[in-house]
Amino acid sequence: MFDRDFEWAELSRFATLPGPQATLGVVSGRRRQGKTFLLDAVTRTSGGFLFTATETTEADALRQFGEALARYRGQPTPFRFAHWDEAVAELMRIAVDGPTVAVIDEFPFLAKSSPALPSIIQRALDPTTQRTNTPVRLLLCGSALSFMGSLLAGNAPLRGRAGLELVVPTLDFRLAADFWEISDPRTALLTNAIVGGTPAYRREFTQGDAPQGPDDFDDWVARAVLNPARPLFREARYLLAEEPELHDVALYHSVLAAIASGNASRGGIADYLGRKSTDLAHPLSVLQDVGMITHEADAFRRNRSAYRIAEPLVTFYHAVMRPVWGDLERPGRAPAVWRRAHSTFCSKVIGPHFEQICREWARWHAAPETHGGQTSRVASGTVNDPAGRTSHEVDVAVYGDAGTGRETLLAIGEAKWNDVMGLGHLNRLQHIRTLLTTRGTATQNTRLQCFSGAGFTDELRRRAEIDPTIQLIDIDRLYHGA
Repeated sequence: MFDRDFEWAELSRFATLPGPQATLGVVSGRRRQGKTFLLDAVTRTSGGFLFTATETTEADALRQFGEALARYRGQPTPFRFAHWDEAVAELMRIAVDGPTVAVIDEFPFLAKSSPALPSIIQRALDPTTQRTNTPVRLLLCGSALSFMGSLLAGNAPLRGRAGLELVVPTLDFRLAADFWEISDPRTALLTNAIVGGTPAYRREFTQGDAPQGPDDFDDWVARAVLNPARPLFREARYLLAEEPELHDVALYHSVLAAIASGNASRGGIADYLGRKSTDLAHPLSVLQDVGMITHEADAFRRNRSAYRIAEPLVTFYHAVMRPVWGDLERPGRAPAVWRRAHSTFCSKVIGPHFEQICREWARWHAAPETHGGQTSRVASGTVNDPAGRTSHEVDVAVYGDAGTGRETLLAIGEAKWNDVMGLGHLNRLQHIRTLLTTRGTATQNTRLQCFSGAGFTDELRRRAEIDPTIQLIDIDRLYHGA
C-alpha cells in the first residue's frame, strides 16, 4: 500500500466502530485509484465480506450475491433470494461476533438493474429495523462519480445515513514521482503529463515499466504508451466507454478533443465543434459530473471560466494519439509517430500540464513565506489592458490572507516549460501587477513568480536576489522545495 494512510485509517476506524447497530459508509473515486485494493485489504484484515457486482440483470445479481454470501457464511448451499429486501436483511445478520465489514463494490451496477436498492438499504438502517440487525459496517463503493455523489445528496434515500463518505483521490505530482520511482524531476513531470497520478498505470498497465531517466523517456513513450499491444494504448477510449452516464460517446470524445486542442471556454469549444454554445450545456455538465473535466472560475473576471480535462491520459490521447490513430495501430510505427508529434506534445500537453502543476504547487506545497501569507485559493485568469487594447493571461494567481484578516492577491505568476525566463517575462508580470494595482486588486507587495522548466537568465537571477517580491521556481523546487 502506497500513501493511503489517511484512507486506511478512516476505513479501519469505520470497520471497528463500537455499537450494536449497523452503519453505512460510501467510498468513491475515479477508476484505477486503488479503491478495490483498499476494500479488499480491510475485509481480509477484519474477516469481512466483499461482493463485487457485475453489469447484469437483477435476478442474476441476486443469484451471485446469494452464492457469495453463502460461501462467506460457510454454507454448502447458496441463498436463494427473490428480492433485494431478503438479501439485505440477511446481510445485516452476518456480524455475529462483533463489528463486521461488508463491502459491495461496483454498487452502481446493482442500482442500475435494481433502482429501489438504495431505498431498501435505507429501510434496513431505519431505527425500527435496527433491532434485528447486527453491527454490520456496510461499505458501498463505486467509480461512477455522478451516481456515487448523488447517493447522499439532496432528497436521496440514504441522505444522512452514512457515517463515512470517503473519496479516494489520484496521487498528486510529487507522490506520483515517488510511486513511479522517478528521481529526475524533469522526467517525472513529463511522465506525469501522460499518466497523471493514477496508481494502476504503473503496475497493471505497464507492469512496472517506468522511464529510467531523460534519455529513456522517448523510448518509454513508444514502448509503453503508443504500443498497440500495451493496455495504456486504448485506456483513454475505455475510460469514456466505462462511464454509464455517457451515452453519446462520440459527442463526448469531440468535446474532450476540443478542450485538448486549447479551447477552454464554452464558446471556443462550440466553435471548434461547429455547434451552438447552448447545445453544449448538457455534455459539459455530464463530463464534469463524472469527473472527466473541471470547470474553474477565472481569477479576475467572475463572468469567465475555463474547462480543463482532469485525466492527463485523456488529454494526451486527444492531442497526440487520436489524430494519428491509424498509423499507431500498425506495429512498429510508434517511434516515428512520436518524433512527429513531439512539438504537439510540448504545446498542447506538457505546456498546459506544467501550468497546472505550478498551480498545485502554489496551493498545496509552497510555504506561506513564499507567497507572503496563508493561501486560500489559486487559479489562472485574464487581465484586461484597455490602454494596450489587449489582455494578459496569468497562469498562477494566488489569493490568501497576508495578516489583514481579508482575502487579498498574494502573488501572480507565469509558467514556461521550454523557455529560459528573463527580464522580459519579469517586466510583463510587473506591468500586469500595475494594471491590477490600479484596479485595486493587487498592491506593490503582490509577489511576482516565474516558473520555468528550462531555467532563468543571470540578469533575472540577480534581480531576484535583491528584490524579495520576485520568486524563481524551477522544476527541482516544484518537486522538493516550498
